[in-house]
Amino acid sequence: MESVEALGQDSLRRAVLAAGIDAEPRWLDETGSTNTDLLALAEKGAPEWTVVATGHQTAGRGRIGRSWADVPGSSLLVSVLLRPSIDPDRAPLLSLLAAVVMLEASGVPEMRSKWPNDLVVGERKAGGILAEASVADAAVRHVVVGTGVNLSTPEVPDATSIAEEGGDPDAERILTRYLAGLRGEWERPGFPGGVVERYAAICSTLGRRVRAEQAGGSAVEGVTTGLDDRGGLLVETADGTVTLSFGEVTHLQTA
Repeated sequence: MESVEALGQDSLRRAVLAAGIDAEPRWLDETGSTNTDLLALAEKGAPEWTVVATGHQTAGRGRIGRSWADVPGSSLLVSVLLRPSIDPDRAPLLSLLAAVVMLEASGVPEMRSKWPNDLVVGERKAGGILAEASVADAAVRHVVVGTGVNLSTPEVPDATSIAEEGGDPDAERILTRYLAGLRGEWERPGFPGGVVERYAAICSTLGRRVRAEQAGGSAVEGVTTGLDDRGGLLVETADGTVTLSFGEVTHLQTA
């Protein structure tokens, strides 16, 4: 395993303060899921920008009910609480934004995002994003954005890491850049305008032939042609253009 600088209670606090965040962060040596923990804190009134991080997740989650496995101390595992004033159908833009900012924070120029939330180098996965929103009365109450990034490469097929790709696997420095980048975008006039354009520039799925398994079990196959203004993936199929807002995508054509 590559040598990495893992996160801890003191380095988490330093990263949060360096990013200009006043909310008190929560460090857990081990937990089931930082997203689950932070969603519970959000319901109890935790302030925006509360950050929960851990050294190991025993029940980490991906999209569509999938699990996220990690080796203790080998990954940056963090969730951030946001309370955006946006329509629920625009909440997925926060996941795309997190991917853009984490790619910049990683220091790995070759890293890209496989739509909608995988962080990859080529076809090898380096991390992922899971955003979970609470919606009531057609309004977003809060969104928890969870991010998991491999600092060193786990012993699983088709995986890679920041260290393996020549980046600096220092969790504190990466987290500081990530949180500062999120805050900078959050405070930018016109947010979330421009997120789709920025994400399109780092999306490895665009222009590819793909097969997409949708949440209901149906599948579509075709060539991706772009993104809509909510971050949905446009796929040109034999029956016309289909917009995917959610689903599991397989690249059928190499880049």
